[in-house]
Amino acid sequence: MGLFTQIFTFILIISILVILHELGHFIPAKYFKTKVEKFYLFFDVKFSLFKKKIGDTEYGIGWLPLGGYVKIAGMIDESMDTEQMSKEPQPWEFRSKPAWQRLIIMLGGVTVNFFLAWIIYSTLLVTKGDSYIPADSLKYGILVDSIGEKIGLKTGDKILAIDGKKSKKFTDASLDILLGDEITVDRNGEKITFPVPDEGIKSVISSKGKRFLGYRQKSLIDSVLPNSVASKSGLQSGDLIISVNNKSTTYWNEFVEEIQSSVNESLAISVKRNGSIQNLNLTVPEEGAIGVTLNNDDLVVTDEYSVLASIPAGFTETINVLTNQIKQFKILFKPKTEAYKSVKGPIGIVSMMPTTFDWGFFWSFTAMFSVWLAFVNLLPIPALDGGHVMFLLYEMISGRAPSEKVLERGQIIGFVIVMGLMAVVFGNDIWNIIKQYL
Repeated sequence: MGLFTQIFTFILIISILVILHELGHFIPAKYFKTKVEKFYLFFDVKFSLFKKKIGDTEYGIGWLPLGGYVKIAGMIDESMDTEQMSKEPQPWEFRSKPAWQRLIIMLGGVTVNFFLAWIIYSTLLVTKGDSYIPADSLKYGILVDSIGEKIGLKTGDKILAIDGKKSKKFTDASLDILLGDEITVDRNGEKITFPVPDEGIKSVISSKGKRFLGYRQKSLIDSVLPNSVASKSGLQSGDLIISVNNKSTTYWNEFVEEIQSSVNESLAISVKRNGSIQNLNLTVPEEGAIGVTLNNDDLVVTDEYSVLASIPAGFTETINVLTNQIKQFKILFKPKTEAYKSVKGPIGIVSMMPTTFDWGFFWSFTAMFSVWLAFVNLLPIPALDGGHVMFLLYEMISGRAPSEKVLERGQIIGFVIVMGLMAVVFGNDIWNIIKQYL
């Protein structure tokens, strides 16, 4: 059932984004009285799952869930319909329209993607607010593992800035570090700035970021599970752990490490309770957990937004997501980081979906992926929207259109590039699955 939910969530997200993206081309094309021959969700290679012709347009669903398309008459696209192009241009064809109309048609898809993300982010801010841990409110500094240390960070550091800019949210700091060039920290009262090493980024990516960056908190117990080892030993909510077997455990991570490394062992625990010291004893069970939890709610703040305030805030969030996605290419093009090995295709993206349906995740991921589709489609590669835009801008600036032969060759080159990239991405997905069984 979990896998079915993951697949269903992914297909639903892709379907919404593809339909809206293609509508972005379809609506201006129809407005400018341009004939649209096909409107398809997914690709109908050889055959389609469903099709119905209404007016001049055939609407359908293909069997290959890798996108979708609208086939506009009189346009050199992935269909490579050279027979139609060899005939005299008709007034209802794409090639007969003014360059500015053709440009609007080609930019329609990415425009819809951008506005969709903006609307979703604004709506989420109105309905849920924005909850986060401020990056500058970590009283006891950060918590890093050996991977974080390869970047140059140390437990207890306070992150002051990344590339000279302070991160608002602690969760943003993790991504900002990977995308940045240098980090400035407060280390034992001394301000230190150091570069982000490629080898450190490689370690973070290869470990999928597990425990690379966290934050320290005092060993203050929030709750004790009933009938747990902790409950039977006398531990209570509000107890501040001072030491374990006479070893100081000032911070929660130190306390957890002592517990997890002492399976089936008896421990003497000292706690501060109501101003006095209490000494307790317990034996750590096989699972290495004693039944206590830590609460970080006191660190979390929530910014509330009105409808009017959410509009510029949603726009800012969309731009931030777009900026971060562009910056990620810097990592991909650095061979030392080996980030290209972590690029995910459809198979890998399905694995990122939750095993139970989550509307919050659904809309957040849809907004992020919508921005991603807008960015990718604007790349100046023939066969993508950006390729068509590139040729149209050339025509508008130079005053003459590229020849049909140039457009055909460009489309073929672009198609080869896109298919090659897809082959690499799919191959990487499959290889990552195989590695799990080696």
